[in-house]
Amino acid sequence: MWKKRYQVLATLSATISEISDGMQYGWSAPITPILLSPNSPVAVKESQIVLIETTLLIGTIVGIPVTIFLLEKFGRKQAILMATVQNIIAWILISCTNTIYVIYLARFLSGIAASVAFASAPVYVAEIADKEIRGFLSSFFSLMMLGGVLIVYCVAPFVSVPVSSAVGATFLIIQLLTFPFLPESPYYHIIRGRFDKAKKALQTLRGAEDVEFELKEIADAIAKEKSQKGRFMDLFTVRGNRKALLIIVVLNAGQHFAGISVILMNLHSILSNASTSLSPSIVAILFAVVMWCSALIGSQCIDRLGRKPMMLFSCVATGIVLLLLATYLTVCSNITNIDASGWIPVVLVLMYAGVFRFGMGLIPIILTAEIFPTSVKSIGVSLSEASFTIVSYVAVLLFPYLVKALDMKGPFYIFGISCFLTSTFIVFAVPETKGKSLPEIQQIITGTNNETVPLLQSLPQ
Repeated sequence: MWKKRYQVLATLSATISEISDGMQYGWSAPITPILLSPNSPVAVKESQIVLIETTLLIGTIVGIPVTIFLLEKFGRKQAILMATVQNIIAWILISCTNTIYVIYLARFLSGIAASVAFASAPVYVAEIADKEIRGFLSSFFSLMMLGGVLIVYCVAPFVSVPVSSAVGATFLIIQLLTFPFLPESPYYHIIRGRFDKAKKALQTLRGAEDVEFELKEIADAIAKEKSQKGRFMDLFTVRGNRKALLIIVVLNAGQHFAGISVILMNLHSILSNASTSLSPSIVAILFAVVMWCSALIGSQCIDRLGRKPMMLFSCVATGIVLLLLATYLTVCSNITNIDASGWIPVVLVLMYAGVFRFGMGLIPIILTAEIFPTSVKSIGVSLSEASFTIVSYVAVLLFPYLVKALDMKGPFYIFGISCFLTSTFIVFAVPETKGKSLPEIQQIITGTNNETVPLLQSLPQ
């Protein structure tokens, strides 16, 4: 592992800004009571709260073409740094404002920055990592994001808005002080024809002088893909790209129709309906802690157990827990005195946090950075992000209507059944990428043989 220290350092520095993004994602939950209180630093009406939440998602969608442009024009490293600067501006605006419209603007800017980071950081990590530890390093993204959610839950209710904003900005400043000194992705250097820089970056990342074989493997893989021009339509007209996009879109949909966005944004009301024995605020913090710990354990297992078995276990276990929770809510609606069983929904919600984040909530973003070829990677990961955000929005939007039509239990029956459908898709459609290099993964996706094409011969004439 000592020889891989630069890969670990580069990954830590590339993903530390996700702590800030996680804080922004979870920011509205603890801050909303503060903004609606008599001592609020900003005059806010209850009807405006929904805009505080959705401007972040709108910014994420708007940021997709920005992401594609930055990744292609400036590379993975510079795109991450540009997003970091924009996020710092967002925290400064939040900490200094006394008007709701500046908060809208800050959340919108943060959404764009999150969009860029969501695509850039996983791609960067996948392209710099050894195949033996790529899953472990790629899991840092989720660990940092969950850490940010946990931090904002623990800090924001007890300090002023400027102080919590300063906490978020601190992680971004650390990134600005460290990341510029770490290597750019060797893949991006080769795409730009900078073979000497690619070799130097690979030597630094691998801690070895002899990197000729891997450098040639990367160059040949990129040369193969150059015959495909990297157009938007290639995602749909090229069979391998189409398969990769389908896998990611279905897995993203599977995450949100397993209820994660709904539970994160409505945890307090769900627990209130379930008549739990603990305060919803305490359970929310425990929920974030369990998710983080589960992701940490998953990150240690992913390169040993494999992506597919972990996702399959996680999906089935999550479905079982959701159906148990739905059953409990059904019983609650028919029994008046359930005080003695108030611990059951707490246990089920925490079990959900653990089993979901162990696989389904951890691995799809890793696969996103692995299964798209270099020629369409920027477009592919951006569309993946778009599907993630859109399905999240649809799930959150439909939830209150489902509750109104079917009571609180109804959506959880649907979420549980969705998990079992997703598990079937995983069995038949999702490839195992454990221990495979990125060129080898493309051979699996496209169904091609293991032959390599010399760099000069494979370039278009």
